Amino acid sequence: MHIAVCDDNIDELSRIVSLLEDYCSERDSSITYEAFGSAIELLEAMKTRQFDLLLFDILMPGITGMEAAKEIRSLGSEIQIIFLTSSREYGVESYRVNAEDYIIKPACKDEIFPILDKQLTRYAQGEAYLTLKAGSSILKLPFSQIVYVEVINRSVQFNLANGEVREAYGYLADYESDLLSDSCFYKPHRSYVVNLPWVTELNKKGFSTILGKTVPVARDAFSKAKAVYMKHLLSPNERRDIL
Repeated sequence: MHIAVCDDNIDELSRIVSLLEDYCSERDSSITYEAFGSAIELLEAMKTRQFDLLLFDILMPGITGMEAAKEIRSLGSEIQIIFLTSSREYGVESYRVNAEDYIIKPACKDEIFPILDKQLTRYAQGEAYLTLKAGSSILKLPFSQIVYVEVINRSVQFNLANGEVREAYGYLADYESDLLSDSCFYKPHRSYVVNLPWVTELNKKGFSTILGKTVPVARDAFSKAKAVYMKHLLSPNERRDIL
């Protein structure tokens, strides 16, 4: 499990890092972490690196931890967020960005360790993924990172949230049953499957995604597509993210 710790206060940042080191020594050495002194640094790092948990100070100059969390959620990310704060007044707002928890500073072992235990158990259970054979390689694509899938001739292209495109030779039918077993995925057109949490809008042109690509909806399927998308938006998990 890879953790990002973000706090502009060097003493607090050092405290959390020290607690993570203690946890690695006492409980599980498989945990890795990176420390950041500002939300801007962390957001930039997230463009190229993947984290499994964010420990986030709320009050920071420039972009606050809460503002950064809202930006992260607006991109469809469901990464676990734990807020670090000196005041309980942000408790309600933290749940509006679907934060897992918040810790009153100064953080201590009795608070940090149980949270890490919980997150590590969840991480160990694993996330649903698709096994993809691309040339001589076999790739493991987490469902959560797939924005949409498009088939062009005999090329099945998996467009990921980080902008990468993974390509496999074959047919969409080779993968759609696995994808559609997850309620977040929907097939609006014979050549596409879209991951609804990464959709920003549905209009007559189709599903607009965070990558700037609009996934088309078949001419006779718009009413069903609208109903499916509304059901997704009103689902309990999605509602917590958009409050």
